[in-house]
Amino acid sequence: MIHCRSAADGGVQLDLTALIDIIFIVLVFLLLTANSPLLALKVEVPDQAPPETLHSIAEGNQLAINVLPTAPHWAVNRQPLADLAAVERQLRQQLAQAPDTEVVIAADRKAPVAPLMALLALLQQLEISNTRVLMEP
Repeated sequence: MIHCRSAADGGVQLDLTALIDIIFIVLVFLLLTANSPLLALKVEVPDQAPPETLHSIAEGNQLAINVLPTAPHWAVNRQPLADLAAVERQLRQQLAQAPDTEVVIAADRKAPVAPLMALLALLQQLEISNTRVLMEP
């Protein structure tokens, strides 16, 4: 409440402590409920990448793993596999036959992220570092 006290010298003094508390609470409420615009960072990608950064896929000992938009989400050398365990078996078999095999990952742009992340985790678990990720230029 606002109290009005008289000072010893006869002047009137107002106590505004409660009013300041209420103003502060309303200010915090308005700040928290205000619709602030979402901030985004605009990234400009060059149209042409320098030739030294793009590498073509050389013919050789490669294993292509596709991440598909619909189930089953994985295909190895264009053969759909039911689950990630089947992909792991195929990887182990191929790497046992040819340890220098390069793994090429091609994910469809409409594919969910979860199967791609699961595949990358599998490659890390198997300690396969000779990999490439295909992207459209």
